Amino acid sequence: MESNRDLWILNFSCLIKESSLLSLERTSLNMIYLDYAAHTPVSDEVLQTFFDVSRDYIANPNSPYKLGREAAAKMEESTNHIAALLGVKESEIIYTSGATESNNLAIKGIASAYKRYGKHIITTYLEHSSVTGAITALQNQGYDVDFVPILEDGLVDLNQLKELIREDTILVSICYVDSEIGLKQPIEEISELLKDYPHCYFHVDATQAVGKVPISLNLIDLMTFTPHKFFGMNGSGILIKKENILLEPIIHGGISTTKFRSGTPVLPMAVAAEKALSTMLENLEYNYSYVTILNKQLREGLEKYSNVCINSTSNSIPYILNISFKGINSGAFQEALEKHDIYVSTKSACCAPNTASRPVYAITRDRKLAMSTLRISLSHQTTKEEIDTFLFVFDECLKELG
Repeated sequence: MESNRDLWILNFSCLIKESSLLSLERTSLNMIYLDYAAHTPVSDEVLQTFFDVSRDYIANPNSPYKLGREAAAKMEESTNHIAALLGVKESEIIYTSGATESNNLAIKGIASAYKRYGKHIITTYLEHSSVTGAITALQNQGYDVDFVPILEDGLVDLNQLKELIREDTILVSICYVDSEIGLKQPIEEISELLKDYPHCYFHVDATQAVGKVPISLNLIDLMTFTPHKFFGMNGSGILIKKENILLEPIIHGGISTTKFRSGTPVLPMAVAAEKALSTMLENLEYNYSYVTILNKQLREGLEKYSNVCINSTSNSIPYILNISFKGINSGAFQEALEKHDIYVSTKSACCAPNTASRPVYAITRDRKLAMSTLRISLSHQTTKEEIDTFLFVFDECLKELG
């Protein structure tokens, strides 16, 4: 009679096979997925890694006996490799359940740990809802928040940022790449502005940047990301916290890999994150060049329409192209594309429906454009043929709805 563990392994193996079959089935149906900024499908290699580690390491890494020590050693090995890939120390890595928790821990943790130095926070209108939500919660607790203006090219106004920094500023939170327009910010220049303020810490949400563009953490105090944005597992996140910085935990409990976040270490997720990260960084330059070609093809195809406004600027990474319609409801357009088995988003998947895009409004100052946006996000798995098909269907849908 098979044990419960053997049955679990058999069932999980079946799930992996079914996942591959579903992928083939979707391909045969000519489904076109262009919403990679929201979520990427887990790669076969990452999923297999998760399965292998789940099968081979059954003990809690905190357990003192042999199986626990073996799991702990594997955890340390993966953490060391992730640290080496990112150019940080092993002790600076905090595992979480995702980018939302990472952002909340970074922002609330800093605010609580350093409130004796002040309660002033600076951010932008480009941030993900997990950043603005955490900051709004602090604002409701009496923290003072300023939003630095965004220039027409999509970059943070460095002069205005400099003027906003005060002696009681304890946190500046600005994304590396925003999730709706794909704007890449001058992170190192921003860092330089903060060097003269010893109690002001710099948090960067790099969820849309890691695995897509080169990352520099030299002058960043806290950085967050999640592997499910680059073909890793969902339900996993990482916060990089520089060694000399304190955080007030938001999850309290027993021992873990760090004192800043309690919870049983999830070894399979950590090793899967390592696999996803190493794979993407290894192919970073090639993928970027390839997606740049696709983005150019897409942009050239959309520029010919007078009632379509391209919001992504020259400072946007090629993985995201954001557009607005003049006189057309973007939700209806999204539904029209879906009828052709083409999938895009109107805004970030975490945004409330029927609301204006804050990033688009920040650079256009046009509420109508901000209310009718479409985000097309690409990956190295996107093909030229898929872009051709998208543009053909786009034209048909525009004729129907325009």
